[in-house]
Amino acid sequence: MAFQQIDFSKTLTDELVYESIMENYSDLSKEWIFHQWNWMNTVYWAFKDHYKYLIVISLVEKTLQFYDQMSIQYSFDEYYSKSYLQIEKFSILEICEKLKLPKETVRRKVLELEKLGVLKRQNKQIIIDRSAFNLIKPDNQIKFTSKYIYLVSLGLNNNNNYSLKLNPKLIENIIRKRFSLCWRWFYRMQVPLVIGYDNFMQDLSTFHIWGTVCMNQVLNASKELDINAAPLDHWKTSKIIIDNVGSNIGLSAMSISDMTDIPRPTVVRKCKYLLKQDYLKINDKKQYELSSLNFKKVLPYQKEVFWYKAKFIRKILNLLVIS
Repeated sequence: MAFQQIDFSKTLTDELVYESIMENYSDLSKEWIFHQWNWMNTVYWAFKDHYKYLIVISLVEKTLQFYDQMSIQYSFDEYYSKSYLQIEKFSILEICEKLKLPKETVRRKVLELEKLGVLKRQNKQIIIDRSAFNLIKPDNQIKFTSKYIYLVSLGLNNNNNYSLKLNPKLIENIIRKRFSLCWRWFYRMQVPLVIGYDNFMQDLSTFHIWGTVCMNQVLNASKELDINAAPLDHWKTSKIIIDNVGSNIGLSAMSISDMTDIPRPTVVRKCKYLLKQDYLKINDKKQYELSSLNFKKVLPYQKEVFWYKAKFIRKILNLLVIS
């Protein structure tokens, strides 16, 4: 077998990717927020419960980790051709530690997943039934993720930090071809990222609602961002979004409910908390908008989010270099 020599001068570091994301944020913010909002909708829509979905994909990620350790790789089609997915041995406590949830909550959610037929016990093993696969099958998410990685690669190209000229389809193809590896990396980015926001905002429904208002504000401010000849960094872009330049349009509780499928009474209750904490404000039309407190409180936390992103994207881009 021929030995593949890797040219390390063409590979990226976490720091290079992180710096590029921060420097070119005005070119990336809209796509990233839409990327995350779409994923949060997927998380909720599967079981109408964010935490059940996170428990399932935490178990999936554990099995993907085992595949990686054993140098076993499956393509997207191979992985989803299975009638079930056997989960490596796990404990309730292990999930609690990973998701930072109380033991009683995890135990209750696992039992509810068993009643739904998503998780099944078979000879002291836990399996995820095929019926649940469509609920967690990331067909659309791979496309969204590939597009975002492509946009990050453009910034790295412009700074001469990355030599490959990519397109979203090429990135999507490598993710599908080496799915079990790439999607383990994806879950290792998303799970701690989302759990961090859960701790920051009390629960995931609150974060989901706040993120929906945030996405609306970014989309409405995008015209202001687009007129700038040169990309703006993270802080300047965020200041434009928070100041609501180019946008005086918020979202009503009913609109948020329609967009997320979260019941309206829940949306109203969570928005009251967000108003009290000064994460949101309400305009004359009784619509919710971002508050200036976000700039002081939420955005510094986003630095941690960007490091999770940078690590994931670095792995995918370097995989393309050696493939």
